[in-house]
Amino acid sequence: MAIEFSRRGYRLALTARRVDALEALRAELQKDGAARVFVAALDVTDDVAVAKVFAEAREFLGSIDIVVANAGIGYHGSIGKLAFDKVRDTIATNITGFMSTVDVAMQYFREQGRGHLVGISSVAAFRGMPSGGVYGASKAAVSTYLQSLRAETYGSGILVTTLSPGFIDTPINRGAKSRPFVIPVEQGGRLLVDLIEQRVQCATVPRWPWALVARLLAMLPTAVIAKLR
Repeated sequence: MAIEFSRRGYRLALTARRVDALEALRAELQKDGAARVFVAALDVTDDVAVAKVFAEAREFLGSIDIVVANAGIGYHGSIGKLAFDKVRDTIATNITGFMSTVDVAMQYFREQGRGHLVGISSVAAFRGMPSGGVYGASKAAVSTYLQSLRAETYGSGILVTTLSPGFIDTPINRGAKSRPFVIPVEQGGRLLVDLIEQRVQCATVPRWPWALVARLLAMLPTAVIAKLR
């Protein structure tokens, strides 16, 4: 997504826990003629650090216009068998860290009277799947939280977008037993940025077939879903 945004002329603020990866990405972007690129190490589970990095990013860039809340981790395992420290880490990052990011972003957007908040949910939010309870629940929380925010900001200059990807070929899902309809990361990044620029409220990524498949999954009886173990 950073590469795609850069190609379209955006100034960027990029954060992750691994600053070495960010520095390598910044060098790649600048080599290709990127506009200004701010990078900072950030663990979104540290809400004090989230606020600090937002302030640094705005000072560097001059304004914050779009925030993509994308930090997430994914562990799979049966409830009662998955080590609970992994459950706790998932909630801390995918829910609490997500909410912390959104909270700070909204403070800036409300102050300036405009902004675009983008939250990355997942098609996993549409239906609880065997061994995917904690990840699916965390992404369902993302979708519900953004529904509330969209209602709170209705009619204002603040736009709220929920994007729900299917399988995009990244390390978070490469160990999965099955990755139906998987798409390359370059295509995924392009589709995500296209939807952000289109200022959609909600969309699966890609739209087809997931817009249909995700809703069909939600309607299937538990006896059918149980066979997917």
